[in-house]
Amino acid sequence: MRTNREIPPLSVAPMMEWTDRHFRYFLRRITRHTLLYTEMITAAAIIHGDRDHLLAFHPDEHPLSLQLGGDNPEQLARAVEIAEGYGYDEYNLNVGCPSERVQSGNFGACLMADPPLVARLLEAMRSSTAKPVTVKHRIGIDGRESYGEMLDFVDVLADSGVRRFTVHARIAVLGGLSPKQNRTVPPIRYEDVYRLKGERPHLTVELNGQVRTVAEIHEHLKHVDAVMLGRAAYENPWLLAAADREFFPDAPAAPGAGSALTRIQVAEAMYPYLDALEASGRPVRPVFTHMLGLFGGCPGARRWRRSLSGRLPDLPARDLLRNALQHVDSSVRAE
Repeated sequence: MRTNREIPPLSVAPMMEWTDRHFRYFLRRITRHTLLYTEMITAAAIIHGDRDHLLAFHPDEHPLSLQLGGDNPEQLARAVEIAEGYGYDEYNLNVGCPSERVQSGNFGACLMADPPLVARLLEAMRSSTAKPVTVKHRIGIDGRESYGEMLDFVDVLADSGVRRFTVHARIAVLGGLSPKQNRTVPPIRYEDVYRLKGERPHLTVELNGQVRTVAEIHEHLKHVDAVMLGRAAYENPWLLAAADREFFPDAPAAPGAGSALTRIQVAEAMYPYLDALEASGRPVRPVFTHMLGLFGGCPGARRWRRSLSGRLPDLPARDLLRNALQHVDSSVRAE
């Protein structure tokens, strides 16, 4: 399909406790052009909390979208206004998270029951920025599960001026299923997302949900404008090693990062980042946690993971990482 060439054809989903600034910086050693998202941050947290802690990021993380949660138009407008000072490339509204905690705040997937409110939220966000404002949602929620109801929802939002929709191809069951079960139990319905793009060709439609291989990405791109990877990108970040070459052939290559690096070089490229983190007195363990999947499927991967988890020796972070790399099989080191 790929009718809209102006938006990234590939992105990595916002995932709570996973897509923080450390993981995003690490992922940028592997791919330069895949669109990345922050974890969801509530508008209220931005207004009342530690803004630098919540919003600051490394310049290498571009292109980067800030995902927001909330149900108050004024708060969302103010949150975007504050975030503008940090230089995000775009803003996204979460209308897909099914967790009970999120529902108790009246945002996430439960907002699909009130399309006019969602439209007002998006209008408020757009009033604070000239950058793209997008929305991530499910194909439905329990009680509003049909394709027609999703189409009505999208049409109401499109009337507010939004043009890009990331659609998780499962409904969200708001009672009785955990967030984990909501990623696996409701049947996947890719055909509904394909149909949405076919019937609303003027909109940009991105598909999300259970996409795990490059071959699957290519297949979905025959029907929609873009594909969003979720846990596959976290558990196997090397999946994105060929992303720039495969999905961004016209984008300029960035020296020292992206698909030109080997796995070993990606790990070694993290040394300066770890040095800076350590010098600032901040913990380095979260960085190691995000890197555990780098050698997935390779000889020595288990020893790599074990050496960067559990009780770590009292050594500089650079030395810990260097020692872990010694456990990687020589065949991988020779790539």
